[in-house]
Amino acid sequence: MKDDSEARAGLLYGIGAYGMWGLVPLFWPLLKPSGAVEILAHRMVWSLLVVGLALLALRRWSWLPELIRSPRKLGLITVAAAVISVNWGLYIWSVNNGQVVEASLGYFINPLVTIALGVLVLKERLRPAQWTAVGVGFAAVVVLSVGYGRLPWISLTLAFSFAIYGLVKKKVNLGGLESLAAETAVQFLPALGFLLFLGTRGTLSFGAHGAGHAALLAATGVVTAVPLICFGAAAIRVPLSTLGLLQYLAPVFQFLLGVVYFHEAMPPERWAGFSLVWLALTILSWDALRTARRSRAAVEAAGRETAPVPAAARETAAAPPATAAAPQPVTDPA
Repeated sequence: MKDDSEARAGLLYGIGAYGMWGLVPLFWPLLKPSGAVEILAHRMVWSLLVVGLALLALRRWSWLPELIRSPRKLGLITVAAAVISVNWGLYIWSVNNGQVVEASLGYFINPLVTIALGVLVLKERLRPAQWTAVGVGFAAVVVLSVGYGRLPWISLTLAFSFAIYGLVKKKVNLGGLESLAAETAVQFLPALGFLLFLGTRGTLSFGAHGAGHAALLAATGVVTAVPLICFGAAAIRVPLSTLGLLQYLAPVFQFLLGVVYFHEAMPPERWAGFSLVWLALTILSWDALRTARRSRAAVEAAGRETAPVPAAARETAAAPPATAAAPQPVTDPA
């Protein structure tokens, strides 16, 4: 019963995390007339403060000395901070410049880019279904490039930056909250310096448009940290395959907001490109679920084979087959 309630809680946490990430395009336009770079700087500064308070409340500092003593991990954290800065900044700019649909495409194709990086960087071997999904995804990019009249550079930059970010985080092997704290610590001084520079020039928007606008800029830290905390709570309660499917909630919400709420154009060739992307993700999800089921069945079978045999059964097996009846074949009840 407890396991069921934990699984339900994990599912709700996961839906909450990806739902908030999916609805975040509604938030960034509220921060106008602040520019994307200033919003990004505020996000970095306030995120560190919020995450620092969360770690203080949870008393989770044991990871810090080990990180400080590891130059390799510090270097990887710096790379992760740089890459996610590009991702955050471009996403904010895209939303506030009417490119929500193209931004959502970046997170749709992100799993395909992650697989491609696995092949190119980690020398991983793909199953046939994964190769098919990557091929269909590549065809989708070609169709969308024709439709846009250019490469969908926003989508590709978001997808590749987030995939590289995930790859680096995998190598660092820190928890979500701890990793965000380390990354925003790297971002903090440059971001604060930029905000102070804007202040000296008289172009800082913080405080210049009322207390409500200033509060919204400060809330960027909460908007960044809360979904991540929910994601962390989900990750320890639900299977990875479930999280893998839930991740599509965010770009689905973003896409729907772009089309329905922001009224962005969707000509036929764009629908065709998105349809190919969705087909690729369907193939990928089907293959992942099938592989997970087979792995689980193999583990259960191995467990049955290696399970200890009770003493009574061992004695029975060792005894000579006196008058045991021959086993009867199982017949079809029909």
